[in-house]
Amino acid sequence: MQRDSVGGTILVAAVLCVVCSVVVSAATVALKPVQEINNTFNKNKNVLEAAGIVKADESKAKVEEEFKKVDKIFVNLVTGDVVSDEELKEAGVADPKTFNPFDARENAQLNRAVEGLNGFPMTCKYAAVYLIKNDDESLKSVVLPVFGKGLWSTMLGYLALKSNLETGQGITFYSQGETPGLGGEVENPKWKAQWDGKELRDAKGDVLVDVVKGQAANNSQIDGLSGATITTKGVNNLVRFWLGPQGYGPFLENLKAKEKKSDG
Repeated sequence: MQRDSVGGTILVAAVLCVVCSVVVSAATVALKPVQEINNTFNKNKNVLEAAGIVKADESKAKVEEEFKKVDKIFVNLVTGDVVSDEELKEAGVADPKTFNPFDARENAQLNRAVEGLNGFPMTCKYAAVYLIKNDDESLKSVVLPVFGKGLWSTMLGYLALKSNLETGQGITFYSQGETPGLGGEVENPKWKAQWDGKELRDAKGDVLVDVVKGQAANNSQIDGLSGATITTKGVNNLVRFWLGPQGYGPFLENLKAKEKKSDG
């Protein structure tokens, strides 16, 4: 076969495709453990950032040191009860240490139907929650994983509440694909800073927070994202859902009752 023939060109192209595929596959397999470590670190940093413990540019050593102090628990989103590793295994979770509630929403054994979370008719029955404690072991803040639809992407992040479980502490998004300069401003430190001190829930557990178009008019409202109406609505929807009765509402009420009992 001549090298400059059509057949020769096709053969060379085919060989190159195979070689490139093998190289890319090998690189993907080799880098997967590193990617998983980086993803875990990024999530842990966002938990701490939402809780106001570290800044976005904090050193890796500081993040790892502070995250060791965080208590990670799993809760039943239907009952609001804390569940043990044994209960998770009985429910169908193979390994509680690697359990990912976001992925598990597609597992028929672990999911549940919900209403009101745009784009997600099903979520997981169980979720991870992070408790931040003071030196005397009293509750300082609670960090809740949240997700929902924006304009172009599923936004995944963390919402933190202060110890009264009504006032906002902070919010972060560790994964989102919204338009840079518009919806992507969910990662802007100035926009995120306004969540600190906002009244997100009332004493009865009703959700108060609204991410509004334009500027906030009271302490339960959050400024919308300029030029990003759909992303603004998406953030509002996901935050209100996860703070409500189909999200972490039952757990927050149980935790509030527990904290009052321990104080009294």
